[in-house]
Amino acid sequence: MAKVTDIAGLSESEAAARRARGQGNNVSIPTSRSYWQIVQENLLTFINLVLFSIGLLLVALGRPSDALVSVGIVLMNTVVGVVQEVRAKRKLDQIALLTRPQARVIREGQERSIDPSQIVVGDILLVRPGDQIVVGGQVIDSSQMDVDESLLSGESNPVPKQAGDQVYAGSFCVTGEGLYEAQKVGTDSLAHQITAGARAFRRIKTPLQQYTDQVVRILLVLSAYFGIMLVIGAVLSDQPLVETMRDSAVIAGLIPNGLFIMISVAYAAGAVRIARQGALVQQANGIESLSHVNVLCLDKTGTLTANRLRLQALYPIGLSDAELRQKLGDYVGSTSGGNLTSRAIGEACPGLPQPAMEEVPFYSVRKWSALALAEGSLRGVYVLGAPEMLLPHAPLDATAQAQVDAWTAGGLRVLLFAHSPEVVPLRDAQDQPQLPAGMVPLGLISLSDELRPQAQETLRGFALAGIQLKIISGDSPRTVEALARQAGLTTGGQVISGPELAALPDSEWPRVAEQTSIFGRISPQQKERLVATLLEGGHYVAMIGDGVNDVLSLKRAQLGIAMESGSQIARGVADIVLLGDSFAALPQAFLEGQRIRNGMQDIFKLFLTRIAYMTLLIVSIAVIGAGFPFSPKHNGLLTFLTVGAPTLGLVAWARPGPARHRDMARGLMHFVLPAALMLTLVGLGVYMAYFLASTFRLQPTLPNEGTVEALDLAFGAAFASSEALARSAVITITVFCGLLLVPFVEPPTAFWVGGDELSGDWRPTLLAGLMLIVYIVILSVPGLRGFFELVPLRRLDYILLGALALLWGLALRYLWRARLLERFLNIDLG
Repeated sequence: MAKVTDIAGLSESEAAARRARGQGNNVSIPTSRSYWQIVQENLLTFINLVLFSIGLLLVALGRPSDALVSVGIVLMNTVVGVVQEVRAKRKLDQIALLTRPQARVIREGQERSIDPSQIVVGDILLVRPGDQIVVGGQVIDSSQMDVDESLLSGESNPVPKQAGDQVYAGSFCVTGEGLYEAQKVGTDSLAHQITAGARAFRRIKTPLQQYTDQVVRILLVLSAYFGIMLVIGAVLSDQPLVETMRDSAVIAGLIPNGLFIMISVAYAAGAVRIARQGALVQQANGIESLSHVNVLCLDKTGTLTANRLRLQALYPIGLSDAELRQKLGDYVGSTSGGNLTSRAIGEACPGLPQPAMEEVPFYSVRKWSALALAEGSLRGVYVLGAPEMLLPHAPLDATAQAQVDAWTAGGLRVLLFAHSPEVVPLRDAQDQPQLPAGMVPLGLISLSDELRPQAQETLRGFALAGIQLKIISGDSPRTVEALARQAGLTTGGQVISGPELAALPDSEWPRVAEQTSIFGRISPQQKERLVATLLEGGHYVAMIGDGVNDVLSLKRAQLGIAMESGSQIARGVADIVLLGDSFAALPQAFLEGQRIRNGMQDIFKLFLTRIAYMTLLIVSIAVIGAGFPFSPKHNGLLTFLTVGAPTLGLVAWARPGPARHRDMARGLMHFVLPAALMLTLVGLGVYMAYFLASTFRLQPTLPNEGTVEALDLAFGAAFASSEALARSAVITITVFCGLLLVPFVEPPTAFWVGGDELSGDWRPTLLAGLMLIVYIVILSVPGLRGFFELVPLRRLDYILLGALALLWGLALRYLWRARLLERFLNIDLG
């Protein structure tokens, strides 16, 4: 391959002129939603539009205050959601610029790194292993460059590229390096639409979002049914239109549209917090995945170690130390594609480049590289690679093998340097790389890895988060094991190599994947299969990698994590990128994911209990024929006091930890079913008691004689008065019991444990107490009490309702602890 300095490329003035003529790559690929999309998805939902329509009808019918409360709650939720998501978008867009793929361009004979948007037609671009091909073009020179076009074709097999071949935007250089001329830029790129779609924000529904969607769809169907029955009943009973609209607003308000907003807010806020800790979430489902991970697979190089190598020692075989250093220096100086290993050897062993006839670049599957030279001091074929791969062609004596064993036991990376004096082809008839037979060992090289700072603390953090670790590396198993011990990871003696894995029957893979912690000399395909095996075993698997050899396993895992300094292809397929290669940020990121999941489950408990209770109560009172228990203002007040403000606190104060239940739906039902049923019985009893008592009290005031119209008016007034009193009583008991649920969701002491595990956090309970004070203030201020259509009760009534709520709480705690409902239904909701 030609040297970069031999190619002039375009000048800056030529590039500027072509850009002015419209030949630039000036297509912006969005990485997140636009501001309009955020507003649209939060505001213009189906349920919101229904409530807005009902609100407009209420205004037209002279009930603006009802419309204000009904629509006001929706607008408040929407504003909170939009503000949080916009703040998150701005922060994440700024951070995302750090991981944007850069392009190497040759201009005026110099290699420069530029943003892809600055590329113009005719630019000469340089790609090395792991680099993304950002625009389409034609190869003008390469050193056996192999390209991964899986993002375009779906096939992950490398495609060889030589001079004259086409390369496409969205593909990646796997081995070798090459120069190509930019021809298809912007929207003219063959793969523009595919790559744009791959990089743009994707609305991927997480398991939590899917569950929310199912719940909302079911409630939407039920609300539509109740709405239709409500209209039919209103027509048959000649109910005034304004009352029908008020009741319809309450029915529509049962649909928990705020759940979507709460999930968006929780994920957006979580993504920003994780970014501050050094992890950029690139996919929407990244945070959800973080909360479920229980197995973490990581490559040693670049993750556990700091991606820096240093030549530790040489062991010459059949020549002097100086001769070995000279040959090694000339060898690495003659290779076209550099890597960490060649740079470390080159720094310790300077040499002169020699013209190569043929080259096989290093590839993680082969684990060796080779050069064929016909002239100079290095005539012959030279190979550098892992001893295990070269030993069949270049055997070592017992002394040299003992040196290999000693170095690997000490955690050093060992390479074998071998030579064949005959210049033979390095590829077979099928153009596949091959090793010469009868090679002579020239020496052994040991390289030391540097553990990342705080590696021990990081691994301990994973253990605290309940996450198993699997180190999967291309290095020697013993080297990996020694480094793992230095980092504080206990392996338990379970170590296996790639060749040993390959010899195992398929039936043994699940057992080995489950019980083994250290995997060495593993090929990329074996990495992928190990991840797949763990997935099949029921684990939720995350994979950390930084190189081309990690791409298959990153794509296979449920959560792919890449280092910022890793290859562009690794960053491109990852769900999360570790900024500044901050490996130590991961334990906190995992805990953040668990915290978000647990917080959302707490929110679900309050939302679903309220919805189930209100639905059952409305149906029960409708069957009895005792009116309608809630008005739009009542619904808005209950929403704010019992689920609105408390759920914001639950999101902010959620605690990390493993999943509290094997199945989220069962865990929710364990809490929701007893609470909703018990609350319905109490609410129905209170409503009917006050309704009947008021009716009997007002009965003597009805006229004994008169027209039918007069009697109807008198009965209507008495019914309305009884309904208003019963509504105020049921709102009060609902507020008392609804706020009493908060400490049961996050028990501050063992006394409150029943529906959930002990948290020890008093803040949610104190927030519930604050909401109780707010309700007392509303009851105490005549103007507020009148606005929310609450009829004042006697002080004794409030004391009795408070005592009833406490008795309800004690009975509910017993019901949870004894699992009476589950035992009666013969189901397991634990």
